[in-house]
Amino acid sequence: MASGVEELLDMLFEIIDEAKNAPFTNDKCIIERDRALDLIDDIRSQFPMELTEARKMMARRAEMEQEAKRKAEAIVRTAQDQAKQMLATDTVALQARQRANELMRQAEERSRELKRSANEYCEDALRRTEEAVAEAYNEIKQSRSRFRAAAAASTTVKPAAPGARPVYDAAADEH
Repeated sequence: MASGVEELLDMLFEIIDEAKNAPFTNDKCIIERDRALDLIDDIRSQFPMELTEARKMMARRAEMEQEAKRKAEAIVRTAQDQAKQMLATDTVALQARQRANELMRQAEERSRELKRSANEYCEDALRRTEEAVAEAYNEIKQSRSRFRAAAAASTTVKPAAPGARPVYDAAADEH
């Protein structure tokens, strides 16, 4: 006996194909009824098994498709998460670079400001020192003039005593 529905259908086809034509017609034939009915019964008995097997295969196929779909979705989610992390990392790095650049710009600006302030302070300190030195120089000149005037007055009033120390003449040093 045949094992599969296809073989049984092939056998039924052969029976019909090899059957003799009915008298006076070309589209009708004479076949062995019992043999054809036995093949049809065998086909009917095989259908439930093959249909059950086909349904099981379809169910397994659907399960495999669902599993593949779940895995693909998981892979896509993982890739998206990794892309988001990489983007976040890149964003953090970009923000850090921007912050570092901003801090460098601020530090350079602060450095220029401190240098300018130091230069102004030094210029002011040197100007005040120059003014103080000029004022001190003027006071020294005035003191010398007063000293000369006092020295001249003392030489005209009282001649130098013998054995006395000579008086310093600043006017003579000036020339």
